[in-house]
Amino acid sequence: MSAARHSYNFQKVIAATGVLLLVVKFIAWYLTHSVAILTDALESIVNVTSGFIGLYSLYISAKPRDSSHPYGHGKVEFISAAIEGTLISVAGLLIINEAVRNLLHPRVVGRLDYGILLVGITAAVNWLIGSLAVHNGRKNSSLALIASGRHLQSDTWSTIGIIAGLGLLALTGLAWLDSAVALVFAGVILVTGYRILRSSLGGIMDEADTEMLEKIVALLQQSRRENWIDLHNLRIIKYGSVLHLDCHLTIPWYLTVREAQKEINKLHHLIRQNFAESVELFVHTDACLRFSCSICMKHSCTVRQADFEQSVVWQVVNISRDCMHKIGDQE
Repeated sequence: MSAARHSYNFQKVIAATGVLLLVVKFIAWYLTHSVAILTDALESIVNVTSGFIGLYSLYISAKPRDSSHPYGHGKVEFISAAIEGTLISVAGLLIINEAVRNLLHPRVVGRLDYGILLVGITAAVNWLIGSLAVHNGRKNSSLALIASGRHLQSDTWSTIGIIAGLGLLALTGLAWLDSAVALVFAGVILVTGYRILRSSLGGIMDEADTEMLEKIVALLQQSRRENWIDLHNLRIIKYGSVLHLDCHLTIPWYLTVREAQKEINKLHHLIRQNFAESVELFVHTDACLRFSCSICMKHSCTVRQADFEQSVVWQVVNISRDCMHKIGDQE
């Protein structure tokens, strides 16, 4: 099963679970008439909406590429995550609004034992499903699935806050406590929404994934071969679960086309072996020039025009430049 299909199937579980937990929370609100629990239930409406948006986006991203979308449909995941991040932020603001109103006009609640039990169950289920979603999202490089998982985890924290508030209310009779705790966790929800929005907008704008670049560059530096004289203009673009990697590989000028292709295949195999099958590698080969001799580590070269002086250590800062390296290009 492909990574995209696996993410899509897991999103089905998230959507179905969201509907079930929404019903449970409204039952808890009906039994207690607690504004805090109503607030949690309203946030769950966002969960359900986000779950189905994520499900649709994963369905679209799993479609094969076509003439209209030569790079596939993976970008839709960034749009889905942006919508979900927005909905999470709106939910946080709604919670703040309801909590403030409840502080100003406290309402009498009852049957807190049933309410706490029911929302406690929803919190446990949300955390479990959310953790699995984040794990599978990272495994399959699915931003939509990661966003859904983080949303469920943030919902868990807000539910825990509400449970704490209701527990203190039951012990002390101070009606304002549940609203005060809800305000604190509304802040947590807003931070989560901002992070998801920031990540999704970065993907839409093709922002460089520095962490991924550092891992790939470290692997290439550690595994470089003598025919890989130089590597530059390295770029990474993510389309959903697919990683597109472009680079220029400098090889000895006298290699035949078939020999050059073998070097590209070795580079491709190295990347896929360490970063799964969802990688597309586009390599442009450059013939070495006279100034390349001073950084070339190929000892068996019979046409060398200058002595080897020192190798250039590949780092993110220099391997991303659109020019062949020379002596002193360490930064």
